[in-house]
Amino acid sequence: MNPVRLTGPGLRWLALTLGVLAGCASPRVLMHPVHPTPPLLAPDHILAEDGMRLPLTLWRPQAEARAVVLALHGFNDRRAAFDELGEFLAARGVAVYAYDQRGFGATAGAGGWYGHARLIADVHLSLRLLRDRHPGLPLILAGESMGAAIALLSAIEPAAPAVDGLVLLAPAVWSRASMPWYQRGLLWLAAHTFPGATVSPRGLSIRPTDNEAALKKLREDAQVIKQTRVEALWGLADLMDAATAVTRLPPAPTQILYGARDEVIRRGPVCAWLAGLAHGPQHRLAVYPQGWHLLTRDLQAEVVLRDLSAWIGEPSAPLPSGAEQSLTAPALCSAGGA
Repeated sequence: MNPVRLTGPGLRWLALTLGVLAGCASPRVLMHPVHPTPPLLAPDHILAEDGMRLPLTLWRPQAEARAVVLALHGFNDRRAAFDELGEFLAARGVAVYAYDQRGFGATAGAGGWYGHARLIADVHLSLRLLRDRHPGLPLILAGESMGAAIALLSAIEPAAPAVDGLVLLAPAVWSRASMPWYQRGLLWLAAHTFPGATVSPRGLSIRPTDNEAALKKLREDAQVIKQTRVEALWGLADLMDAATAVTRLPPAPTQILYGARDEVIRRGPVCAWLAGLAHGPQHRLAVYPQGWHLLTRDLQAEVVLRDLSAWIGEPSAPLPSGAEQSLTAPALCSAGGA
């Protein structure tokens, strides 16, 4: 069968058709109706200054806390992503807060995209509220995947509230530049023709974790998004472009954690990002040979959790697992490295 070639009038017709389609729709960024209100850190939610309610979970130590963590979940996930991390760290004296980010979990407009600038503003607001609630305690900002990209962008802004540490779990640094051209093109076409259409990951041979119990929990959680709006994917791509463009880590001690078996954010884009990253001795990288994308929910999650607990206590001490690699020349990024 001969391939079809579009030339002359056919090519002009295709360009005109795509132009008309592109003019029909464009990706939306949701705006919450503004109801000005004093921000509030309540037992079960954070109330933003525009009236948006962000459902909140707190894992509280039985004794006095030694540190506080604000944890940001990944794309299509919700605050329950940190059940394991929260319980583990709370048992070791660390208070962990996690809220549903706008457009996810039990928030208004779940399934839509509010734009990463608004998500970052929510982080800054939450950090200020937590600093007021826990004066004098180390305050750590942590994020997983999309949440790590939001945490990174939050921390580098000039007016960002100061944090005492930054944790990036499997950061979403997969920019459009590292996607195949056809993937970029398909995303653009879908986002500018049918942005409200939904897609499902079913059928894709991508495993986020080796823990079947964790996968079952995600499947059965009605608040975990299963059908993703194309315009939300477009917004996620914008976010990952912005995170990948970060070339200098913030001055706070930073721990980047990555699983060598990650099938969601693959090592190629991660290594390209690391190669262009300016860093200092307070910035560290840990790579787990048996780790997947959901590092704190994998079968070997306790290895990661013990490292995090130790790092929160002393950011410059060796990690218990010995998983640290050089940020300058990580073995992960060498031929056959892990």
